[in-house]
Order: sequence, then structure tokens, then C-alpha cells
Amino acid sequence: MQRALNEAANKSKEQVSTRPHGECHGTCVDNSYCSQPCPPDTPGDMGFLCRQKKWRKVTDTCRTLTAFNIFEADLNSVQTFGGSKISEYTNKPETITDLLMEKCPQDLSCVIRNIQKSPRIPGNIAVIVQLLHNISTVPMTDVDEAKMQSYSIIANHILNSKSISNWTFIPERNSSCVLLHSINSFARKLFVNKHPIDIADTFIHTVGTILSRDNAGKNFTFSMRVNDTSDMVTGKVLISREELQEVPSPSQAVSIAFPTLGAILEASVLESITVNGLVLSVILPKELEKISLIFEKISKSEDRTAQCVGWHSLEGRWDRKVCQMIEENSQQAVCNCSPSKAFTSFSILMAPHVLQSPILIYITYIGLGVSICSLILCLSIEALVWGQVTKTEISYLRHVCIANIATTLLMADVWFVVASFLSGPTKHHSACVAATFFVHFFYLSVFFWMLAKALLILYGILIVFHTLPKSVLVAALFAVGYGGPLLIAAITVAATEPGNGYLRPEACWLNWDMTKALLAFVVPALAIVVVNLVTVTLVIVKTRRAAMGSSMFQEVRAIVRISKNIAILTPLLGLTWGFGIATVLNDGSLACHIIFSLLNAFQGFFILVFGTILDPKIRDALKDRINSAQWISRISENVSSDFSRHPTKVPR
Repeated sequence: MQRALNEAANKSKEQVSTRPHGECHGTCVDNSYCSQPCPPDTPGDMGFLCRQKKWRKVTDTCRTLTAFNIFEADLNSVQTFGGSKISEYTNKPETITDLLMEKCPQDLSCVIRNIQKSPRIPGNIAVIVQLLHNISTVPMTDVDEAKMQSYSIIANHILNSKSISNWTFIPERNSSCVLLHSINSFARKLFVNKHPIDIADTFIHTVGTILSRDNAGKNFTFSMRVNDTSDMVTGKVLISREELQEVPSPSQAVSIAFPTLGAILEASVLESITVNGLVLSVILPKELEKISLIFEKISKSEDRTAQCVGWHSLEGRWDRKVCQMIEENSQQAVCNCSPSKAFTSFSILMAPHVLQSPILIYITYIGLGVSICSLILCLSIEALVWGQVTKTEISYLRHVCIANIATTLLMADVWFVVASFLSGPTKHHSACVAATFFVHFFYLSVFFWMLAKALLILYGILIVFHTLPKSVLVAALFAVGYGGPLLIAAITVAATEPGNGYLRPEACWLNWDMTKALLAFVVPALAIVVVNLVTVTLVIVKTRRAAMGSSMFQEVRAIVRISKNIAILTPLLGLTWGFGIATVLNDGSLACHIIFSLLNAFQGFFILVFGTILDPKIRDALKDRINSAQWISRISENVSSDFSRHPTKVPR
């Protein structure tokens, strides 16, 4: 019997890739499933799925722990389940808990020895998780240190780093979530006397203490191994003196540290999320609304930032809304979190990999330099020829739009550079929020001023220009160009920042993963692109009817010039941010990043060329100014020459 149990334990740890191809009956066809019984006298079964012409294990319920052998003493008085009836135990796990509470209610120690001897196979892990869950739900008041120590020893057995891979094969994917919730629930019942409690095991460390308003602040410090090496990782829970003033005195606080639970949650819940520090649970008085946590990083990579998170016990997932990053470097992260009944466990996640390429950096900054210089030149040309190109009302309004498009894009580029310097592991949150707000506002303003141009030509085509005063039209343009972006940017930051969902973890830009705040830029921008293209189409249809000699011919020509400008710049701006969306959805594509960086960086150059230089009226005005300057220069030279030849005689 014992030999069969040992064989079952060893076999359950083997990877399916080492099994013979014909282990399951029938041909291995992709996505086909088969089930195999466990070794003799071992309850449960193993499920296999065919992937790439090989049978791979996906579930394993083989277990050696039963109601017969989990207790140290002989239970002859207990109802016999029988080997074939063992499934009744798993369907009614409260039976074994009742036996436990009957046999050793004082310290729960009568199952510890046999649990510690049992192999950490998936079926045994599931049995122990269910046992710990049932113990945590038994009505108890004032759990003492002895019970908590026994409970921790049982949990420590399945939290062992060598068992992490076996959690993958437990059919109930939420087993690790149940374990965490059970430990926190049991710790909530722990009674701390005058003396602090310190229960240290290899993979779970529990500390309890009394809180008082007289304390200068409290902190719990943990240092634990996260793998089979001797490397230690620390974690700290800090409660400030100011927060302690809100707590009734005396109160108690319990904190628990887990070095391997993050990896177990990742393995069992099958999330592509990497926990990069200890998981710290805190059981605190409800009056404590804020705590600080310091996490030493397991992986101390220079180019990977961290995300402060809390475990949502009701939804079984990590949530960034309850925590805020205070400070970060390559060694550690400092978080400020809000504990509650739903959030008692906290940690740091390794942020998604940010694509870093020297090519991208060079393209971005060289392009931004060209863009900023182009926009300054564009505004200089507009100022130089303003009086000559704004003689008609439609021309005046058109150049108001061009000047504001250049101004807003210039400001957006400047703030983009500021935001890039504020991004990174040590970013300053408040400054980063401000930079993101202005980048969002000014980039939106570029699109809204393009929309204002489109509305301007629609107004000119569908209505008569002179029905409204010029000042009213200018006010309307400014309301559209700046009012719309300001409203959207303000609503976005107000709606997402309180929950820490405004910024991306790795950069000063709008969040996508958690709140989809980036849609507050993408949706208006792409909607404006569609509206402008429809407008240009309508202009083409309408302007065909204007005769060469009609009284409206000059205004129609001005409208056509505006339409050509919109027809070129709108697709360029739309294409730019189309690739911007692609970089969000496919973050690993270097080609999308390069195209987006090129288009985005050289937008100012496009506006200079297509909005200013290629405009024949501006070129004519520039020639006139140059000729005028040359004529004035010649006159001054002639006057100077005449004066030198015939100096004026001063009368005596």
C-alpha cells in the first residue's frame, strides 16, 4: 500500500511530455481529451489534452490523504468510508473538519505530522486547501497562538516552493484564491494578548501586536526566502502615528507575509502576471484607512517598473485602484494602500515589458526637434505675412485656424518632451499627472482645430459668410478648438485619477489596461478624422457648381484651399494615431512603433509644408516681403551713398 502511494506521488510530479505517446487510448488528435485512473489504491484520476500531437496533463486529482491516514490516532470509532467511497469525503469535506474539532480542538495539531509527511501532489493540495477553508469557517472566537501556529504549519506545507508547479493541475482554478481568503479569515479571529505574536515558518510568517494611540507608529518587517536559494527578500508594513490617532485604543493588528503565494496565484489562476515581491496581508481596525508598504523587488531589473496592487478577495484578481506608487527604484517600491474588508492582501506586480529600441529614441527626439523647429518657423511666417493674407474674412478665419493648430501642436510637443523626462521608475506622480493632462489637452486641441476648419468651410458652403460678425465666428472657433478638448481632458482626469487609473504604469500617458482612459483621446480624434473626410467630400461636390465669373468665386477658391489642406493633413493625423492604437494593441511590434514615431514626430513638418509653404498666397506674400525688404535696403544704401558724396554743410 505504501509503495503504491509513493509511486502515485512520484508519477503525479512527472511532466506529461515524458510520458509515452500512447499513454491515453485512441489517436492523439488536437484538442481531444482523455482520462486515466490513478495508480492502484490511490483515489482520483488524471486528465490529458492532446496538443501538437502529444498528450499533455491538464488535471490531476490523485491524492494520498484520506480520512483514514490524516489523523495521528487510530479512528476505529469513525464511520468507514472505504477506498472506493472516498469521493463521499471530497463531496462532504466538513466531515473531516468535524473530526478534527472533536479530536484536537485546542491546537488542531493532530493532523500536522501526517500532512507534513504527505507528498505535495495536486490532489493532496486540494484536500488541504479545503480543510483550511473549512477550519476558517468553523465558528470560533479568540483563536489563540497555538491554533494559529498549527494552522500556519498546515498552510506552510502546500505553500512550499517545490509545490508551485503542481498547483497548475488542480481542477478548481481558484484554489489559491480560496487558500489566501481562508488564511486571512482565520487570522481575523486571532486574539493578541499583551505580548506580541510572532509565528515564523519558511513560507508563511504571521505577526500580531497591540495598537495604541500612544505609539509613535507601528511597522511589521519580514525577511523571507522566495526560492530554493539563500536570497532573502524583505517587506514592510508601516502605520503612521497620524493614522493611529483614528484607532480606538487598544486595538490589534495582524500581518502575514507570503514569499511564494504570488507565484502560486499566477500558476493556478493562469494569469500572465508576475508578482515581484512578498504578498503582505494585513488585518487592521476598520478606522485605519491608509497604510504604507515597502516591497523589496525579487527581480531587480533596471528597465521593468512595478505596479502597486491589492488582491480583490471577492473577484479573485489583482487591482491597482486601491494602491498608489509613492517611490520606486531598481531595488524596492513604496506603496500607499487602502485596506478594507475586500482588500487585505497587497503586493507589487512587474509591469509589462516596455519596448526599448535606440532607433525609436533617435527617431522620436530628432523628429520632435524637426517638428518644433518647423512649427516655430510656421508661426514666424504667419506673423510675417499676416496682414497680406488675411484681407478677406474667409482667409482671416483660415489663418486663425492654421496659427492655432501650429501653436497647440508646438505646446503638445513641448509637454511630450517634459512627460518623457518624468516617466520611468522614479516618476513623480503629481507632475506626471499634470504633464499627461496637458499632452492630452493640446493633442486633442490639434484635432479640434482641424474640426473647426472643417466646420468653417461647411459654414461657408451651406450658409452665407457675412450673416454673422467676424468676432462671433472667431469666438465660435476658439470655443470648438479649446473648449471641447478642455472638457474631455478635465472629465478624463476627474473620472480616473481618484482610482489611480489615469496614468500608464510605465509612462506619463493615458492608461489603457485598467480604465481605457486612452479612449478619451482616440475616440474624439478618429471621429474628427471621419467628419473632416466627409466634409471634404461634400465640398468637392458643392464647389463644382461655382462658375468662374460668379461673385462667390474668390470665396470658393479660398474654401477649396482650406479643403485641400484638410484633405492632406487629416489623413496624416488619422494615420498617425491609427498606428498609435496598433502600438497599444500589439506592444511588441517594432515596425508599428517606428511608423508611429515617424508620423507623430514629423507632424509639425507636415503642417509647415502643407499648411504654409505650399499655399500660393503665402508664397506670393513672402516674395513681396522679400522684394520690399530688398527695395528698402537699396534705397537706404543709395541714401547712405549720396550722403557720403555730398555731405550737408552746417551753417555757421
